[in-house]
Amino acid sequence: MKIIGFKLASLAILGGLIGGCSTYTEQVVSQSFQPAEAPVILARSTTTNGAIFQPGRSGLFATDQRARRIGDILTVSFNETYAATKAQTASSSKTDAFGVTLPTALPNILTGGFDKDPAGLNAGTTRSFAGSGNAVQSNSFSGLLSVTVVRVFDNGNMEVQGQKELTLNNGNEYVRVRGVVRPEDISAANIVSSDRLADAQIRYTGSGHLADASQPGWLSQLMRTISPF
Repeated sequence: MKIIGFKLASLAILGGLIGGCSTYTEQVVSQSFQPAEAPVILARSTTTNGAIFQPGRSGLFATDQRARRIGDILTVSFNETYAATKAQTASSSKTDAFGVTLPTALPNILTGGFDKDPAGLNAGTTRSFAGSGNAVQSNSFSGLLSVTVVRVFDNGNMEVQGQKELTLNNGNEYVRVRGVVRPEDISAANIVSSDRLADAQIRYTGSGHLADASQPGWLSQLMRTISPF
């Protein structure tokens, strides 16, 4: 009885841990998206009376409205398409043969006496193996997302970051992006393609009933964890 009770207690503890992991995963997915760097407070530039052009301002009629300072906003155009195919085939075979012919002067241990024909001993082995594997994977993601400049490097490159939260009937969807942009890769319309982001981190996650339905339940995860097969 003690052994059975110990097993039941162990199963209950494992189930609680897996359930806690599921709750923690949802909290991580839905947590607020904080900037990588501490927020920077920009000093307010003083206005010179009588001056038409002020330093640090692009002006109302400026033609270049591209992001270049901390706090500026630009748009990321997602056009991510990836496809990978892998195939592998392997085969091997080996055949061994071995034969020995005994002279007639030796007695035949099966029939007794001496045979007119020489006794023979033959042996052989045959081994073969054939295997093949194939894997195909493809992903695509498209859309637009506005991000904020959170850091400007000495060479002019900018670290950008942004997110979008969509609240649906049965859950929430989150689109998050982070990366480094070169100013020359930003178009005149203040748009940069996602394939121009260096060190890009693009996440599309969700939480709620729909996300839970696409994952196995805690009991299934528990059985898969303790199963030796």
